[in-house]
Amino acid sequence: MGIVIRQSIKGTAITYAGAFIGFLTTLFVLTKFLPPEDIGLLKVTVEAGTLFAILAQLGTPSSIIRFFPYFKDEKKKHNGFFFYMLLLPFLGCLLFIPLYVFLKEPVSLLFAEKSSLFISYYYWVTPLIFFFAYLSVLEVYSNANMRIAVPKFNREIIIRLCLLSVYLLYGYHFINRSGLVAGYIITYGAGMLCLFLYVLKTAVTSLHHDVSYVTRPLRKDILRYSLYLIIGALGSTMLGRLDLFMITSQLGLSYAGIFTIAFYMTAVIEIPSRSISAISAPIAAAALKKGDFETANALYKKVSLHQLLTGGLIFILVWANIDNIFAIIPNGAVYAEGKWVMFFTGLAKLIEITLNFGGTLISFSKYYYWSLYFVFFIIGAGILTNYLLIPVWGITGAALATAISCVLSFGVQQWLVLKKVKGNPYSPGTLKLLAIFLLLAGINCFLFQFDNPWIDAICRSAVLATAGAILLYALKISEDVNSTVRLLLNKLKKLRPGK
Repeated sequence: MGIVIRQSIKGTAITYAGAFIGFLTTLFVLTKFLPPEDIGLLKVTVEAGTLFAILAQLGTPSSIIRFFPYFKDEKKKHNGFFFYMLLLPFLGCLLFIPLYVFLKEPVSLLFAEKSSLFISYYYWVTPLIFFFAYLSVLEVYSNANMRIAVPKFNREIIIRLCLLSVYLLYGYHFINRSGLVAGYIITYGAGMLCLFLYVLKTAVTSLHHDVSYVTRPLRKDILRYSLYLIIGALGSTMLGRLDLFMITSQLGLSYAGIFTIAFYMTAVIEIPSRSISAISAPIAAAALKKGDFETANALYKKVSLHQLLTGGLIFILVWANIDNIFAIIPNGAVYAEGKWVMFFTGLAKLIEITLNFGGTLISFSKYYYWSLYFVFFIIGAGILTNYLLIPVWGITGAALATAISCVLSFGVQQWLVLKKVKGNPYSPGTLKLLAIFLLLAGINCFLFQFDNPWIDAICRSAVLATAGAILLYALKISEDVNSTVRLLLNKLKKLRPGK
């Protein structure tokens, strides 16, 4: 776990810097300069591009982690692995970009009444599919080579700053709506190109390949694995975006924009988990390749505990200050309609980050195909719950539908992990964490509320963060955390005068 902690700290530092930029951009720039309809347009455009990009990847990101150990040999330039890594998404784009274009007519029937603006920009999504497909693949290849800092800097800092510039240009009327969408697309294209140049410089990137190295059994395994991942990706990507697409079709882009702002607050919860999962996945893949379930499952417990710890504390702090946030941001009264969206999607995100690594274990094991047995059932449940709840509770109903679908999805997944790879993420620390979260929520109810939202947010956060830190250390939730705290305390003692 030592390498995981060290690499995660580097990645998390960059991620939090990017999150700060994203925080300022989303809550103070977007809400000030972009009406909800434009925010919804950008979000739906991005999610449509992401959906088809994931399909176009043909399972390449997961295949990189799973099969890279089979090809890894620097002297032989990884036996042509980089060539195959580039080839599969290219073939996928040739297949799924025309499919996206072909689907315009049925999509128009769904969105024309409430969200006709998206139909006007429908074809603009096609370059995003290509950019997103390769951006993700290149990031995963860097992760497989234990290089996560620069790819994260590219996505979290460079791309965010460029997008901020585009928003400001639009807000101050230097560009129109078409320029806004075009700037968005160009930014991601430039980000993909920068990452490609970085990979060329730092990793083995030879296009030379020996077809004979990919033996028939290995080729069969790769093709079967990729096929299942494509089908699985269709299910998982649809499930993660059902709420937004159904809000857009039933309520309109303005409500999609309000939902987006609320959901962004939820997304902050998973920031630490991105680095932890990125660096832990290759370790789990190597362990499962050797059949070492004990190491993989021990990693599962630690990853789940630390992701619940960080995500849960962030959730408590955000929810405790939710009214302050809406009081501070521009046009907060408009976006306050998304308050309970944050609560329900936040709970769903906590379940996801706690149990998601179990899905990683399954995908890297010989039982990866089992996930297909329930994925379409979950999609059906997601469509049904959204269909029933959106007309009743609007965007809050969509958020509740997301939470219900998440419970069903990860509940079945955890049963599968426990049944097939004996993976159990729970430990005494998990119960202690849940008790701490409940206690902090109770403390929040009794705190004095200041009239000034800034002062209230600072004081409330300080009390809850201090109480949480003391409880975490005193109850010894994580030995990794406690040892890090002791190390810092010892260094501070050495810096004291007279020492």
